[in-house]
Amino acid sequence: MGRTVRVTVRGSFDGLSEAQLGELRAESAAHDFMNTQYTAEGYLAYDLPRPFFTFRFAEEVESAEDVPGVAVRSQAKAEAWMAEHGYPIKNVTTQTVDMAEVPLGKRGRREAERHA
Repeated sequence: MGRTVRVTVRGSFDGLSEAQLGELRAESAAHDFMNTQYTAEGYLAYDLPRPFFTFRFAEEVESAEDVPGVAVRSQAKAEAWMAEHGYPIKNVTTQTVDMAEVPLGKRGRREAERHA
């Protein structure tokens, strides 16, 4: 059975031009910072005028040993996307959550017991 890994890549835009800020503002509705969806392609959210961004990724892996690789790939995808769009960034950090390690609440335990 696979494991779902959620990766959050955070950082800051670094010295965006007025044209770049305009592009980001024009697309901001599609990149709502309060949205918490995790996708294989990565969901980009940002908060302007503050220069922060977050990419959220989800990936399935076979074992816990595969989790560090997910973090590396996700950060590389986020950095590549920013570079491809010409957005300079800094202070990039990555956080992973192996969903198999997250404790289930009462409702989740009941569901797990029903399907066991």
